[in-house]
Amino acid sequence: MSDSIISVEHVYKAVTDSTGTLEILRDIDFALKARETVAIVGASGSGKSTLLSIIAGLDTPTSGTVRLDSEDIFALTEDQRAALRARRVGFVFQSFQLLANLTALENVMLPLELDGRKDARSLATDMLKRVGLETRLQAYPRVLSGGEQQRVALARAFVVHPAVLLADEPTGSLDFATGEKIMALMFDLNRALGTTLVLVTHDLAIADRCERRITIEAGRVVA
Repeated sequence: MSDSIISVEHVYKAVTDSTGTLEILRDIDFALKARETVAIVGASGSGKSTLLSIIAGLDTPTSGTVRLDSEDIFALTEDQRAALRARRVGFVFQSFQLLANLTALENVMLPLELDGRKDARSLATDMLKRVGLETRLQAYPRVLSGGEQQRVALARAFVVHPAVLLADEPTGSLDFATGEKIMALMFDLNRALGTTLVLVTHDLAIADRCERRITIEAGRVVA
């Protein structure tokens, strides 16, 4: 799997409480090449969002591991994983996850500033223009529509030119027409920047746009 940018290796995830042990993921094993697009699909509660969190290194598996560019992310400290995410991974969430006290421009500048980039303002401005928000640079999230907020989130995710983009139900909070526009924009940016896309969705029409589909049922890959 050395030619894989992402390698998920026999990942199990279980949680235990007073009622017993619940197995969330069971022996998940697959690899993705650079620039590949994959949709992870399954019913609510199937474990797909947990899997995405583990790929990101935000959650830890009970056993198994994930490699990013052949590097075992769970052999790293939490701070090292955070630094790796900042350099190599972009995120798009259903709930946008914008910082309310920052303007659209400041939200997109943030990951660049955290990386010490001196050209953060010009890069963020260019990316917001690319997603059609050149007139909304100074707007705060509270005055942006859902579609505009998700465009800011896309700009923030892509501005660092990540090797991997992880998207969790990115159109879940949007109406159909707005969601269609956001997905078209996401795939356009993905192709232009050569990112590997891992997309969690329940929408099979969105999944069909990806090159591969991984179906999770009761914590297992079934297709």
